[in-house]
Amino acid sequence: MLDVEDRVRVVIAEDSVLLREGLTRLLTDRGHDVVAGVGDAEALIKTVAELAAEDALPDVVVADVRMPPTHTDEGVRAAVRLRREHPGIGVLVLSQYVEEQYATELLAGSSTGVGYLLKDRVADVREFLDAVVRVARGGTALDPEVVAQLLGRSRKQDVLAGLTPREREVLGLMAEGRTNSAVAKQLVVSDGAVEKHVSNIFMKLGLSPSDGDHRRVLAVLTYLRS
Repeated sequence: MLDVEDRVRVVIAEDSVLLREGLTRLLTDRGHDVVAGVGDAEALIKTVAELAAEDALPDVVVADVRMPPTHTDEGVRAAVRLRREHPGIGVLVLSQYVEEQYATELLAGSSTGVGYLLKDRVADVREFLDAVVRVARGGTALDPEVVAQLLGRSRKQDVLAGLTPREREVLGLMAEGRTNSAVAKQLVVSDGAVEKHVSNIFMKLGLSPSDGDHRRVLAVLTYLRS
């Protein structure tokens, strides 16, 4: 069982009862607190508002992109609204496919406390749980497929033109929410090599040391907006 400080409070919004119950069981079995489970975007907004009134906001909302009544963009629009009204809440959206427009809309303004995963990724239990906690703590969790599509689009833009192919690869992994050590492991290089690439990325994107710890977030945000 997790220590109290390691637990996260979660609200799940998913119209498939089977998946919603499965996610709830997955999270509670690992010691996290699922404080509510709802089946549509309207109920999600209402539930979070009620929790806010009780000064009991969740740490993170896990929501399907498509929910009733039209099964188009209700879920992501609710997520965008929650990020605007309650910026302290992490939002992790799940989608059957990579929908670049929705990913871009969700990520507009800030890349902190946000995630976009394909539903297939939930099958990797450890990866999914890590993503929930990371987003709840203010981090980023982007599906590699989402990053790949955004990277493909960004190659047509000038803002990242000065980065080498390896630096683009490192920045793409940073956008997935990986630490320097995780990037090094993925690329099979040393931590020092990754640190050098990250420093070069900051320099080429014009992010000075005065930006402090925000440089990583700003770099990822520049990448996502490009």
